[in-house]
Amino acid sequence: MIPQDPVILLSYVNTQLRDNYSSLDKLADGLDLSENEIKEIVDKLEGVGYKYDAEANQFK
Repeated sequence: MIPQDPVILLSYVNTQLRDNYSSLDKLADGLDLSENEIKEIVDKLEGVGYKYDAEANQFK
């Protein structure tokens, strides 16, 4: 369900945050992701130069 390619993952996560979830925690709850799975997503996106901006509710 969650894309593995970092660029597609970035697009998917940011779209979900924009359209459906007001925070990364709510995205995790809504998609039933474990803390470890969220950490893996964050690590993968940070690995390609993107960090989560809570104020903007997106990875930049």
